[in-house]
Amino acid sequence: MALVEVRNISKLYHLGGEEIRALDDVSLDIDGGEFISIIGPSGSGKSTLMHILGCLDSPTKGTIRLDGTMIENATPHQLAGIRNRKIGFVFQFFNLLPKLTVLQNVELPMIYSGYSARERVIRAMEALKLVGLENRSKHRPMQISGGQQQRVAIARALVNNPKIVFADEPTGNLDSHTGEAILELFRKLSQEGRTIALVTHDPEIAAVTPRRIEIRDGKIAKEVDARLAGLDRKPSPTEGARP
Repeated sequence: MALVEVRNISKLYHLGGEEIRALDDVSLDIDGGEFISIIGPSGSGKSTLMHILGCLDSPTKGTIRLDGTMIENATPHQLAGIRNRKIGFVFQFFNLLPKLTVLQNVELPMIYSGYSARERVIRAMEALKLVGLENRSKHRPMQISGGQQQRVAIARALVNNPKIVFADEPTGNLDSHTGEAILELFRKLSQEGRTIALVTHDPEIAAVTPRRIEIRDGKIAKEVDARLAGLDRKPSPTEGARP
């Protein structure tokens, strides 16, 4: 069974009497341990897809199974629990709280998971070690560089040991050298067995992932999987986006 199973999801919006189809009958699977990118131009539907996969939004129709749990009909409270336990997020603008230390920012997801204060510190330090920032634990976000802030955000995404991490334009607010270092960190985490999905509009960033899913006009337009001899393919209606 795939870690994420998406079947025939669509997302419709109604604006001024007009129906906007942000996603149109999308099907795909993501296996545990995969490193994939979801790529497409602005307005293609890629961010909508990430929001639905990340339980930040619900589809208008279709089904989603995450780690064996059907989520498309979950209540807001249930979705919040799934996000906290099973999903990590990394965003373009870091979203760190400026008044908290690096360690306290990484601890935040665990506050809602019932860990004791001592357990939170231990796990947060372990996550900071993964990204090479254990020596910055007492600093505040404005006292470290942009690349280091993004590493803190990655540590925060990993601290609850999620099943999958979604990174939405994670290098978009960084210079090219720092962005390459962040992508190298994602590669390293993938090699350690983490499941990571990068969302980007940049083909060069998408090229670092073994599997790339291109979204256009709310549909999967193309899939490239380097594990299959680099062949481009279009998904069939019956098999979703996977070979």
